[in-house]
Amino acid sequence: MHLLYPEQTKVKMRQIFEYHPVLGYRYVPNIKVRVMHEGGGYLLQVNESGFRSDRPFVKESTSGTPRVLFFGDSFTAGDAVANHERFSDLLEKKIPVETYNFGLSSSGTDQQYLVWREYAQDIQHDLVVIAVYVENLRRIVSRYRPHYDEVGIKRIYAKPYYTLEQGILHLHHVPPRREPFEAHELGTEEDSVDNGGNFPLLRKAVNLLGIKDAMQHITRYQPVPAYNSPETPDWQLMRAILLKWVREIPSPVVIMPIPLHQHIDQTCDASGYQMRFSEVAAELGCTLHDPLQALLQYDHVKRGRLRFKTDPHFTPVGNEVIANSLQPVLSRLLQHRNNSSGSRHGKDNSRNFGVLS
Repeated sequence: MHLLYPEQTKVKMRQIFEYHPVLGYRYVPNIKVRVMHEGGGYLLQVNESGFRSDRPFVKESTSGTPRVLFFGDSFTAGDAVANHERFSDLLEKKIPVETYNFGLSSSGTDQQYLVWREYAQDIQHDLVVIAVYVENLRRIVSRYRPHYDEVGIKRIYAKPYYTLEQGILHLHHVPPRREPFEAHELGTEEDSVDNGGNFPLLRKAVNLLGIKDAMQHITRYQPVPAYNSPETPDWQLMRAILLKWVREIPSPVVIMPIPLHQHIDQTCDASGYQMRFSEVAAELGCTLHDPLQALLQYDHVKRGRLRFKTDPHFTPVGNEVIANSLQPVLSRLLQHRNNSSGSRHGKDNSRNFGVLS
């Protein structure tokens, strides 16, 4: 069985991922391990379904507490913090709600949609939050991604992906190949590997010189220019995936874009992604929640405490800010749902209320 390492920790921790024939990989079920990290390390616990949780995911809810399902990548899964320090789990301390976190590190929105299909669509719930890390626009157009193998060597692996043809989504690479690919095997598909953005050699040199932040401040480089127009193929694919996914969900849906650290540092323009997600939320009639303003309310020094020094993931403080920003949004939607029908999953199709925050 092939196991994967998360990209930030390389060989400094036990193997925590396993091959999955649809998603590409998932967390190894029922593991509990302390992960080495610049923040001092964190406890990672996985339930029997293969997702980070201290409890099992059960289909039927009997407690009467509203249940919210979360989907996303490592920012939602909680890389760099313990399960109880994630924004999803923190919300349980702020409002009467039960949260199920289906976040999968290093995944794209395409894989997260497959998580919904494979594991979550039959689970009783009252609300769904789809947290889209802005960089996911690159991930969904890739067909291969680098991951560390069981001995800590970065290799290229196939991932499930969609293509959009005449308005119809087509799924490919299911099941994805277990074994890694060598560069010569990819041939013309070498450009389909997600290497983290444009100009990989230049980015590597800048990182080695330790001048990444300075260069970003000077150049105002736009990491994801495909958001600048609604007509780019990358955005059209993202839009199609979100349209298909949200329309399958019978409960209210919140789309929450997670900004890049460049947006939080205000070294690149956020208006492109903000416009695109605003458009798709309006098209779907669902709720858009952009936490960027909540993150920007702090001065530059305090803002630096929201993420780690070299790891862009949110610190416990950053997760607290996200949770605080989500709290009134979820409370409002759940109260509206309760007032309109008092019904549960599968009985109320008035799922979205167009709240913009």
